[in-house]
Amino acid sequence: MTYTEAIEYIHSICWLGSRPGLERITELCNKMDNIQDKMKFIHIAGTNGKGSVSSMLTRILINAGYKVGTFTSPYVYRFNERMAVNGEPISDDDLAHIIEVIKPLADSMEDPPTEFELITAAGFLYFYEQKCDIVVLECGMGGRLDSTNIIKKPLLSVITGIALDHTAILGDTLEKIATEKAGIIKEGCPVIYGMMPDSCAKIIEDTSSLARPCDYSRLRDINLSLDGASFYVTGYRKPFKLKLVGGYQPRNAMLAVSCAEILGIEREAIHKGVCETVWPARFEVLSAEPIVIYDGGHNPQGVEAAVNTVKELFEDKINIISGVMADKDYDYICSLIKPIVHTVYCVTPDNSRSLSSKDYAEAFNKQGVTAYAFDSMDSAMEKAYSDSKKENRPLLGLGSLYMYCEFVDALKKIRL
Repeated sequence: MTYTEAIEYIHSICWLGSRPGLERITELCNKMDNIQDKMKFIHIAGTNGKGSVSSMLTRILINAGYKVGTFTSPYVYRFNERMAVNGEPISDDDLAHIIEVIKPLADSMEDPPTEFELITAAGFLYFYEQKCDIVVLECGMGGRLDSTNIIKKPLLSVITGIALDHTAILGDTLEKIATEKAGIIKEGCPVIYGMMPDSCAKIIEDTSSLARPCDYSRLRDINLSLDGASFYVTGYRKPFKLKLVGGYQPRNAMLAVSCAEILGIEREAIHKGVCETVWPARFEVLSAEPIVIYDGGHNPQGVEAAVNTVKELFEDKINIISGVMADKDYDYICSLIKPIVHTVYCVTPDNSRSLSSKDYAEAFNKQGVTAYAFDSMDSAMEKAYSDSKKENRPLLGLGSLYMYCEFVDALKKIRL
């Protein structure tokens, strides 16, 4: 099997929307001799922040001398990023081999696995063959019925935060969503959770006597700039200097630090790992003149975090290129963006669930925000970049991680 054939097979798996449940992944893993039971995991769920925390934990563990597998979604540049060892995405040849092994097993199932279930099994096999010491395993959606939840006894369960997202599947209240996320908690395993409403924290603590909140009071002297964020953590002499800009990243870092401390990692490795972390599309500065930034905030909580960072970094209003999925609360997203924006250049992301740029622009216009609809990212970038340069105004790309490559490619064409 070639790499191209492997990718085509993965994407050919019948999706049929989301199909929660552990029956299919259980059957597939049984056919794979349940290799997941022979590995060690840190299991991470949460509405936002999973990718950043996973990336920081990966760098910390590498610095502590472990061979680390990382399973994340979605990818930014290439599919291979979804499973990496010591920060290096799976090679094309290795992915082709892994899928070649799994394909006959999946094809033999009467109820075939979904695409994400297949990818989860592929990650397990790759990390097993690579003899990883620890796997940082990120949930795809929810937790209780997510295919990653087949693992039995993680070293640590992490819930980064709770917000309304995927409500049609996970529930229409924060408490219902918290219950789904808390489904990753296993008896006798330590649990740490991030910032969330008290009602959600209670659900997690009622699920496990070993659950504890991240102590954000240890964070102090936080300073943000376009070069990153610096801060101190109680118990560490040296300041942490993050390469990640977002105002929400010191909190993600504090959660990653707390996870590593629970695991008994030495402080030098923790400090070095956090400071080394690079993670694209999280308030990433792509250009200095004019300032162009991209942030993958795609739900209300993510957008609010990006908006708060804009308020901290810039005094004047900015321009924004944005696209959104139709199943998001886009009217509320528009209201969050309104206070910081001069002009919005609306696009339709390359996704079957996307809201049309015309409907998105109309939603902004109804709230008194100047917004225009564009047929393509290239045309939106051409106009937005020109206006931003003329006005000496920062330009922010805001939307799904799936939109990141379109945005970067369009920016490169303008800057050539």
